[in-house]
Amino acid sequence: MNRLTGKTALITGGTSGIGMAAAKLFQHEGARVEITGQDAQRVATAAAELGPQSLAILADAASAADMADVARRIQAEWGGLDVLFVNAGIAKPMAFADVTEEHIAEHVDVNLRGVVWSVQKMLPLLRPQASVILTSTTLTEQGAAGMSIYAASKAAVTSLGRSLAAELVGRGIRVNVISPGPIETPIYGKLGLPQESVREMAAQILAKVPVARFGQADEVAKAALFLASEDSSYILGENLLVDGGMATL
Repeated sequence: MNRLTGKTALITGGTSGIGMAAAKLFQHEGARVEITGQDAQRVATAAAELGPQSLAILADAASAADMADVARRIQAEWGGLDVLFVNAGIAKPMAFADVTEEHIAEHVDVNLRGVVWSVQKMLPLLRPQASVILTSTTLTEQGAAGMSIYAASKAAVTSLGRSLAAELVGRGIRVNVISPGPIETPIYGKLGLPQESVREMAAQILAKVPVARFGQADEVAKAALFLASEDSSYILGENLLVDGGMATL
């Protein structure tokens, strides 16, 4: 309890799923939490759910201007950040033969540029001993049909995390990556696939998970809390897999 008392935390992509679970857990552990999202209704709903002690801002993580605005808001309201959980991302399956310029651009914009802008614009706000956590995916550790561009964009995030860890350690800032496996979140409803196709995909994925179940968003949130808190003070540049053993067993 109270592992983040007195801390301030920003979670991008915090209106649902892993981001919202982390926001609630961080609050429970004493942090003041700000979330961002790019859907106005979801941002409003999340703001009401988290309460008046939180901040919820409509912002596109892929926009450098939007993230600069978020940084200015945090500076004005809180003066700095102790935890940055860069969680916003998209995943849209597509057979490699069908991949288009638009498909590539969308994943790179959100999953890579969004991470770059989120970290870069918050850099002046990060206090000494701050923790930065980037969300990647366990699919960087194994192949998955139809997920080539998504996995490639997230592999870039994993690599970026290691480079940032080396670059920011001199400021006392720790950077780590968290890589969820198959987690029950609303992202599956955003894949743009028919419901039957989603069920078939889920069954195929589940067959590969040693613990024989999907993970829950709060299980990833607990891993993020570990990386955000002083419990992980000697951990730097790591990629923590939260996937029920899928990529390693």
